[in-house]
Amino acid sequence: MPTHSLEELAYATYWDRRYEIHDGEDALDTDGTGTYDWFKSFQAIRPFLETYLPTLNTKPCILHLGCGNSTLPHNLRELGYTDQVSVDFSPVVIDKMRLKHPEMSWKVMDVRRLNVENNRFDIAIDKSTLDAMLHGSLWDPPADVRRNVAEYVDEVARVLKPGGKWLYITYRQPHFMRPMLQRPDIWSLAIETLADESGGGGMFEYFGLIMTKHIDQ
Repeated sequence: MPTHSLEELAYATYWDRRYEIHDGEDALDTDGTGTYDWFKSFQAIRPFLETYLPTLNTKPCILHLGCGNSTLPHNLRELGYTDQVSVDFSPVVIDKMRLKHPEMSWKVMDVRRLNVENNRFDIAIDKSTLDAMLHGSLWDPPADVRRNVAEYVDEVARVLKPGGKWLYITYRQPHFMRPMLQRPDIWSLAIETLADESGGGGMFEYFGLIMTKHIDQ
């Protein structure tokens, strides 16, 4: 995205513009399906998700954080996960997704200020949302990055049920992300390197970070 500064990615107005574009390098609907997935496809991350998603018979409630127009919520619905809430601070994309999948729950909401009760969700999923808040040096993040990330992480911790998990998929190196996500009094943190579905390696490694909220929270 060479025509935009990374700081813009933390604002809904930037994403509203992006979701209204249908042609060119800034389009977020390049194949005409009305969807766009950052990083890896659903099939690529499915093994990781299936490892950590609760079984269907427990009827878990899933929160998609910064859902955009990803296929992921619908993909999971097709697997039988029907209790899902997808939030994004772009009203443009939420309106589009409500039209595309009216049977699902789509809400305009900023992940840094979730209008959700405490201990509501069994699973929270982030695939690129936290990454969009990051700019500058991750060795010494700017003040707005530290503030945005702290607000976001605190909100996820608040809305997860005890024993619930936050699944975060990123290309960022774990040694940068661990200090931002650590809350030892609230959850444990584990990291996995995601398999390359092509089997041939790649330019970037992707990681799955798993925050599991303590039962006694």
